[in-house]
Amino acid sequence: MAKGKQSGQGTPATVALTKAGMTFTTHLYEHDPAAKSYGLEAAEALGLQPEQVFKTLLVEVDGKLAVGVVPVDKQLDLKAVAAALNGKKAAMADPAAAERITGYVVGGISPIGQKRLLPTVIDETATIHETVYVSGGRRGLDLGLSPTDLITLTSARTAPIAR
Repeated sequence: MAKGKQSGQGTPATVALTKAGMTFTTHLYEHDPAAKSYGLEAAEALGLQPEQVFKTLLVEVDGKLAVGVVPVDKQLDLKAVAAALNGKKAAMADPAAAERITGYVVGGISPIGQKRLLPTVIDETATIHETVYVSGGRRGLDLGLSPTDLITLTSARTAPIAR
């Protein structure tokens, strides 16, 4: 495993991981603009099991933005993420708002290194893997790291939020 960023791959996510002294790997792939699922595209391009690759989704829980992180082959259970954040109702956030608040583009939103730390819930299945993969902050870049480091760096809680 490499520690830190590699030349030409620096994003707020890699900068945050490097600053925190966490070990991670970078994985580049050729993004297809016609891809219907960015996460499944990443898993396939990198030869990874979809349950080990996680997507970052922004939600509004009782009117406040939050982050849900689930395997790319699953969907976010809005009721479960609301409950995990002690809220009553959750809805998907507007994509433009998601980009504005995180500093990333849709399809490249990383749970790490966002402009502002938002309440984050990671699906509990992340903890069964030695390494999980999340967006590195742009389309065509994923980062591999331990689920413990991901939880620590995002100040996340884990809960069963995927269906």
